[in-house]
Amino acid sequence: MLEKLVVASNNPGKLREIGELLAPLSIEVIPQSQFAAGEVDEPHPTFVENALIKARHASRCAGLPALADDSGICVSALGGSPGVNSARYAGEPKSDERNNQKLISALQGKADRRAYYYCVIVLLRHAEDPQPIIVDGAWHGEIVDQPRGAGGFGYDPYFWVPEFGKTSAELTAGQKNRISHRGQALAKLAEILRSGKF
Repeated sequence: MLEKLVVASNNPGKLREIGELLAPLSIEVIPQSQFAAGEVDEPHPTFVENALIKARHASRCAGLPALADDSGICVSALGGSPGVNSARYAGEPKSDERNNQKLISALQGKADRRAYYYCVIVLLRHAEDPQPIIVDGAWHGEIVDQPRGAGGFGYDPYFWVPEFGKTSAELTAGQKNRISHRGQALAKLAEILRSGKF
């Protein structure tokens, strides 16, 4: 049974969500920063390729099984952008505020506000694992012009969740973890881990 793994992320919000979602499995989740594993380039055009490169890097640095996710927001009226570039949509250095400003500006005058968060999670037994476990999840909603809520991170204050009548940033952590793209993917992963297929 998997007892500990390294998470290939330095994002505190993401680390918190992953830790909360894996807690019932009694898996110790260690951030890659504890192994001096800096961020690796994410040069690929797909979420799954970027997640794989991050997981392999973290596993090499830590000598442990590694979990990495690559996620972003895909907006219909923008042809799926920001997509894999969500974290750096407005350039370097990464800034949630500037990313959100750019997104709202790009949507000015567009009636179609449909969007979805997408997440791919990769779990490797070791850095050279030829058969990684790959799961994904999608969370559909809409983009609103005015931010609402103080929770979450990234695009959450602008991501409207129709079934709750709130933005993602207004949901409790428990609500978000049950329905979010990352929550869906981690639920699939937890099912695989509970079945003993890892």
